[in-house]
Amino acid sequence: MTSRPTAHLRLAALALATALVLPVSAAPDGERGPARVAAPPTSADTARVIVRFKASAPRERALAADPRVREPALRMARVLSQRHGITLADGASVDPQTQVVFAHGIAADALAQRLAGDADVEWVQLDRRQRAFQAVVPNDPLFPAGQTAVTPAAGQWVLRTSTASEPAAIDAQGAWALTRGASGIVVAVIDTGVRFEHPDLGRTLEGGKLLPGYDFVSDAATANDGDGRDADPSDPGDWITAAEDRRGPFEDCGESDSSWHGTQTAGLVGAMTNNALGIAGTGWDLNVLPVRALGKCGGFVSDIAAGIRWAAGLSVPGVPANPHPARVVNLSLGSANRCDSAYQAAIDAVRAAGVVVVAAAGNEGVAVNQPGNCVGVVTVAGVRHVGTKVGYSNLGPEVTLAAPAGNCVNLSGTCLYPLVSTSNAGTTVPAASTYTSGGDDATLGTSFASPLAAATAGLMLSVHPALVPDAVATRLRDTARAFPPSSDPSVPLCRVPTGFDDTPQLAECVCTADTCGTGLLDAGRAVAAALRPQAVLSALPASAEAGETLALDASASSAASGRQIVAWRWALADDSSATAEFVGPTDGPAATLSTSSSGTLVVALTVTDSAGATSVATGTVVVNAASSGGGASGAGFIAALALATFVLHRVGRRRHTR
Repeated sequence: MTSRPTAHLRLAALALATALVLPVSAAPDGERGPARVAAPPTSADTARVIVRFKASAPRERALAADPRVREPALRMARVLSQRHGITLADGASVDPQTQVVFAHGIAADALAQRLAGDADVEWVQLDRRQRAFQAVVPNDPLFPAGQTAVTPAAGQWVLRTSTASEPAAIDAQGAWALTRGASGIVVAVIDTGVRFEHPDLGRTLEGGKLLPGYDFVSDAATANDGDGRDADPSDPGDWITAAEDRRGPFEDCGESDSSWHGTQTAGLVGAMTNNALGIAGTGWDLNVLPVRALGKCGGFVSDIAAGIRWAAGLSVPGVPANPHPARVVNLSLGSANRCDSAYQAAIDAVRAAGVVVVAAAGNEGVAVNQPGNCVGVVTVAGVRHVGTKVGYSNLGPEVTLAAPAGNCVNLSGTCLYPLVSTSNAGTTVPAASTYTSGGDDATLGTSFASPLAAATAGLMLSVHPALVPDAVATRLRDTARAFPPSSDPSVPLCRVPTGFDDTPQLAECVCTADTCGTGLLDAGRAVAAALRPQAVLSALPASAEAGETLALDASASSAASGRQIVAWRWALADDSSATAEFVGPTDGPAATLSTSSSGTLVVALTVTDSAGATSVATGTVVVNAASSGGGASGAGFIAALALATFVLHRVGRRRHTR
């Protein structure tokens, strides 16, 4: 084979191939991890809870002797003691409606249960002691800086906490302080397949981190494994010879060695972590589902779309059911085309099933490729270690956010800032398992920014499995760090491309919101945001008629694992122009709203979980003037109202489950 010319794949994003075999240092004595501290001493007969009172509840307060005190502290223990027959003591106030309450001789959870039933109490939770998180440093030898030989000196810089010199690092360590991922959360990697024998991918006879997967490459020549679709997603290699490049089905694909692209992508998502071997995976304990859809010279949209559906647990004719449905699908592939119907249909179907779709923006410096330009996709552009757009990354308003894609800075010698991952040493067929380095095999491309975001989404779902795809995307966007300005004033702002034929922007440029998304991926902040509850408005019609009664439903709202929704609050936003009022309580998972004039109603739902975290959802209803046949009274009006409410319930339920 020749010395690695760049391959132009039909559908695969940039992938560099063979890696050198790197020595693996011996495991240190004992398991290294965060500093451990003893549990704080507590009194067995003392209970401490936080009590939030309803806004309508009468409240007793302390005398404010200090004139600087703007609002006296709450002192509700006496009232609660009289009502519940428990001797209580006042603690500190948290806000104007919330205070700490102490008791002796009763367990804290029992006290919380007693007080939660009080008519004036909105919610009660245990007042647990918290500890500062210690830095989570896995013992994988390629993780730290200070590497030698052709291994980049920065190590796995991309996973560490952001610094002044490496502001684009995603702070996976901050995410790991909250969760190491749940093994039941699966991230599918739709790619060239994987090398199952790689020791850092954790394949075992029982399944391990690397799940069995499936091969969807239907064309035998492209598959390069002797047949079409089958149950073995192993990567046999995707090399192209000079003769194949000159004529035949792979003409002009570009002579190249095998890329091992899927093995590299899978390692970034879920290489075994803290196993004293090789690298750390972004997802730590997440499972990886390899779905092979690319082979020699890439693959076809039909195979990729089928793989997307199967990965999510949806049926594909002629293929056995997937026993390990994914919650996240990573697509480090694409082509310079607008999103087509096959892609969009597959993406819409899996999103409806609760699956997050993440895709790379592409590597030509122009407009975002398909499927990254499809609706509903979390699309990831590539940045350098300093947070500016790396020259090759595509860009545009379709980008959701940006993540490190690998950059070298220097024009020769060891690449300084690639993304180290699992790979194989074979130039054609598989050889020894290895890791990419800072040499000719350096891992560079938006193909490798995308799995960082996909693994982060998996960590988010590990703490809050009920999050819907739009909520995951919103929280990724909202927690992204602002793009830093360039220290070099000669670096221009990135500009929005006019299309695929626009002049490529192949030089470093300063990212903006309409070129590289809302900011830099921050895994730590994203997982922290996933701990917030999810407010969901169901059965809310788009329009109604003045005089109708609307049944509002928030029962689909959810809390993170280990928490519960403890309070609901319904309200009409100030920008509502229609006249309406709530009929009955507004502090439960359901409410009833009676409309009386035309205009726009903006319904706001606030939910609070047992940790005191809140989330807000809003919905808009256009209220039309009553029809000319209106004005019914007495029994006729009541019957018409009952029928309208029944219809609204049916319409809302149909919309919710569709």
